[in-house]
Amino acid sequence: MSKLQPSVAIGDYDRMRPLVDGLVQIDSVDAQFMLLDPEEIFFRAFRHADFDICELSLSSYSVKTASGTSPYIAVPVFPSRAFRHTSIYVRTDRIKSPADLRGRRVGVPEYQLTANIWVRLFLEEDYGVRPADITWVRGGYEQPGRIEKIKLNLPADVVVENARADVTISDLLANGELDAVIGPRAPSCFDRGHPNVGYLFADPQQTATDWYRRTRLFPIMHTLGIRRALAEQHPWLPVAVYKAFERAKAIAVAKLADTSATKVTLPFVEEQLRAARHLMGEDFWSYGLEPNRHVLSRFLARHHAEGLSARLLAPEELFHPASLELHKI
Repeated sequence: MSKLQPSVAIGDYDRMRPLVDGLVQIDSVDAQFMLLDPEEIFFRAFRHADFDICELSLSSYSVKTASGTSPYIAVPVFPSRAFRHTSIYVRTDRIKSPADLRGRRVGVPEYQLTANIWVRLFLEEDYGVRPADITWVRGGYEQPGRIEKIKLNLPADVVVENARADVTISDLLANGELDAVIGPRAPSCFDRGHPNVGYLFADPQQTATDWYRRTRLFPIMHTLGIRRALAEQHPWLPVAVYKAFERAKAIAVAKLADTSATKVTLPFVEEQLRAARHLMGEDFWSYGLEPNRHVLSRFLARHHAEGLSARLLAPEELFHPASLELHKI
């Protein structure tokens, strides 16, 4: 019997390289990998369902799952996780604290992006800044005209405007028409060192560390989806995919720990790895439902409270049932 040859669209991360390089195989699958940026993967997945297996925005996937319209079913693999206290860029000449965001205009590439939901969660819970306190301006970071890839039904008190068709939200932050930008990438005006653009938090890493100690939340950004029709046709596939991605991640982490020669082009990697394990435990980037139930439950509750998901989802509803029950020896 010939192997399946599904298209697999993922980011080019160390935890994916063992799969792409052929060191790890998905059982009975000859995967056709495409290494793409998340924005392209998500746009094509949710607008046209272009891929057989792909990374999915956790927020966009939750919107579609709650409405019963997702062409994908996920397995509990989380290719992207990140603390998002580094995701708020402000005009430092007018924004000095989170409370200063009230009544301001804040740019976002899309309102429902997963990173933005995590930011809004801690802005409200820790600082009392609600989504309705801000005017949200949607647009592309560096290319004008970015659209919300899926239809939203937001609460009446949440105001979302589109940026002008000829400007980017980086431009608007740089010229002062926006007071802040929230999103998973840094706007280019920040990267260029604009004198009046900086992080909201003076030490975002320490702020995120303190938040983690209080909440035990390591935010999940992306999950991994399989085309629903493909999973129904091949019921063995979800577990095969989950196993392979788990093995690939384990290999990547083991390489980080091998200090004979640094595997990434960054000094102090081994020190950072030890610090992460001291703070978060040995398996700090866990896959699977049960180790992440708390994180997923908090995210889904917030997602529904913001009016993004039509109903409150249970974490189990996100994933193919077979991927939640693995054999033991």
